Amino acid sequence: MKLIEMITTKENLNRAYKKVVENKGARGIDGITVEELGNYIKTNRDDIVNSIRDRTYFPKPVRRVYIPKSNGKMRPLGIPTALDRTIQQAIAGPISDIYEDIFSEYSYGFRPNRSCHDAIGQALVYLNDDYEWVIDIDIEQFFDKVNHDKLIQILREQVNDSATLNLIRKYLKAGVMEQGLIKATKTGVPQGGPLSVVLSNIYLDKLDKELEQRGLRFVRYADDVLIFTKSEMAANRVMKSISGWIERKLFLKVNATKSKVVRPTRSKYLGFTFLKNGGQWKVKPTTEKKKALYKKMSEYLKRGKAVSRSIVVTIKRVNQMVVGWINYFRIGMMKGFIEEFGGWLRHKIRVILIKQWKKPKTIYKNLSYLNRKYNNGFNHEAIIKVANSRLGWYKRSGMNIVNFILSPKLLETKVKDGACLLNPLQYYLGSVGI
Repeated sequence: MKLIEMITTKENLNRAYKKVVENKGARGIDGITVEELGNYIKTNRDDIVNSIRDRTYFPKPVRRVYIPKSNGKMRPLGIPTALDRTIQQAIAGPISDIYEDIFSEYSYGFRPNRSCHDAIGQALVYLNDDYEWVIDIDIEQFFDKVNHDKLIQILREQVNDSATLNLIRKYLKAGVMEQGLIKATKTGVPQGGPLSVVLSNIYLDKLDKELEQRGLRFVRYADDVLIFTKSEMAANRVMKSISGWIERKLFLKVNATKSKVVRPTRSKYLGFTFLKNGGQWKVKPTTEKKKALYKKMSEYLKRGKAVSRSIVVTIKRVNQMVVGWINYFRIGMMKGFIEEFGGWLRHKIRVILIKQWKKPKTIYKNLSYLNRKYNNGFNHEAIIKVANSRLGWYKRSGMNIVNFILSPKLLETKVKDGACLLNPLQYYLGSVGI
């Protein structure tokens, strides 16, 4: 069976469609949602398959959107139509199967049973083997600058099917719609479609093979590459040589200002940086990622918005965000940071509760009830003083009486309707088995 026939089998298209539905995603330029796509495919499946096989199918341009990056800049994404996402997914599966045995052991991005944590783990192996000079290579605008002809040439080495290569080239050339105008795409694999990550790995596998041939220690996650050496002299030599090879062989530009040779403590990789603890190299979240967590939580817990929401909704969403952040960074050393963050988070929740109670009479009533129920021992005058305080909401919520009555134990067991605020420190320690 030819590869294009394998791609367009009913079973493969169904798998691809289910994957696209699972991932949800925004509408493309035709406005058709993932939910609406199912009926369209059922009605037109034969026509779609035939047009792909006889090379008369033409993908629609992707819809350009921008999402903020952690450095304040915007990352361009290309959102294909729901149908094109399904076809891309149908291509990506069989292509990935072909390349999975070919890809490097040290390539971790967007591959089955591999993750950022695996890449970080391998980096730590190198550092603890005394490869303590880090070459951080930044490929400038990689996803926008991939050379189409070079990519097809690389694909042709393993994909011996002209119809499949023709379809992939059409996706590369499909164009981008931005502000109602369609622009041609002469280079690049727009981020946002299932095929882009597979093609990027195939393109950069050539770099992996070159690094392996030279006997270099490296890790790569998508276009994020770190190389490790034992001396600064070797690191500078490798930086110059590999940068030239990338520009000469892959037609990509290495960003000279962002690429650098550094010690591990000054290196940042996938949101982590390195530190030495007890004679061993470990990792921790970067300062930027810690600040980003505070910023994201502060935005969500802004008093004006948070007070108008149910506290149950607020706590459930806060728990989701905290769990997601800790799950990603749990391999890092951050006990002190998480403990401090937990205290700050509980204070923000207290502020919201006190302001939701609003009137001095309600504040007094609720604090008195909780004081009696949990035997905190505060007297009537002390609670009245808090309820009638002229301090701002933030300072009032930090008073000892509020901290004791709205204790961590209370917030973490039951606030309202069964809502329980996650204890970040306990969750972190549990996730690392302490």
